[in-house]
Amino acid sequence: MSELRRAVALGFFDGVHLGHAALLERVKERAAEKNAEPTVMTFDVHPDTLVFGKEVLLINSAPEREEIIRRVYGIDTTIFLHFNRSMMQMPWQEFISSAVEELGIVSVVVGHDFSFGYRGEGKPERLKAWCEERGISCDIIPAVKLDGRVVSSTEIRVLIADGKIEEANRLLGHPHTLSDVIHSGYHLGTKLGSPTINMAFPAGVLIPRHGVYAAKVWLDDDTSYEAVTNVGVRPTVSEGERVSVESHLLDFSGNLYGRHARVEFMHFQRPEARFESVEELSEQIRRDTEETRAWFRQHEA
Repeated sequence: MSELRRAVALGFFDGVHLGHAALLERVKERAAEKNAEPTVMTFDVHPDTLVFGKEVLLINSAPEREEIIRRVYGIDTTIFLHFNRSMMQMPWQEFISSAVEELGIVSVVVGHDFSFGYRGEGKPERLKAWCEERGISCDIIPAVKLDGRVVSSTEIRVLIADGKIEEANRLLGHPHTLSDVIHSGYHLGTKLGSPTINMAFPAGVLIPRHGVYAAKVWLDDDTSYEAVTNVGVRPTVSEGERVSVESHLLDFSGNLYGRHARVEFMHFQRPEARFESVEELSEQIRRDTEETRAWFRQHEA
C-alpha cells in the first residue's frame, strides 16, 4: 500500500482540452480537501488501437500531454500505464483495486463517458458505487459544451486536420503545440535570408493541414518569438514526401540546434504551394512575414 495519498483524474486526455480541464480542476480541489497529491493516470497508447484495431492519430504525444498538464494546469504527476492486451482484458474491479492499492488513491475523478476494463464494463456509475463502498470519493464530470456542442478530442482532430486552428484552440483552451528538439535542416531559409528552425511531428501524431501558420515559438529558456511556421513537404525545392515543420523566428538571430522548442500554432494563413522559382518563393516568404506581424499586432493581449 502506498503511503502517499493521491487524488486521481483518470482518462486519456488527448489534447488536454476544455472537457479535460474540468476533470483536472476538480482533482486539484479534491486533493486540497483531502491533503493528497493531485495526479493524472492515463495510457501511453490510445485504447482504440487495440480494442477496435484502428490507428488513432493523436493530438499530442504522451510527453506533450504530460507537459501541457503540468504547464497549463499545474499538476506535476502524470502516471502512464502501458495499454496492452493484458490490460484490455483485465476486469474493471481488478484494475481499479490494484490502482488504489499501489497508488494510495483517496479520490477519483472521471468523465461521464469514460469506461475501462474488460469490454469497457467499468462505467462511471459502477466505479462511483465501488468507490463509495470503500470510502473513496468519486466525481463524474458531465460533458463540457462550448457554443452548444460537446468539446471532444475527435472534433478537435478534424479541425486541426482542416487547418481551422483558431477554432481548435478555442476548444483546447490553449494553443495547439508541437514540442521537439531543433535539428539541422536544408539551410534553404538561410540562403533566402529567413533562417528557420526545423522540427518534426512524432509518429502517431496528427499533422495539421499543410500550409503556413502564424505561430509563437517558445525556447527552453522560456523566451518566446513570433514566427512564420510552414508545415509540409516543401514542394518548390523538394520532391520528397517527408513532412517538416520549419519556423522562421521574427527578430531573432543565432544558432539553436540541439535546443528544445515548443511551437504554438495560432493562425492558418495559406495552404502550402509550389512556386515557379526560388525568387518567387522568397517573395512569398516576405509577404508571409508581413502577414504574421500584422496578425499578432491585431491579436495582442
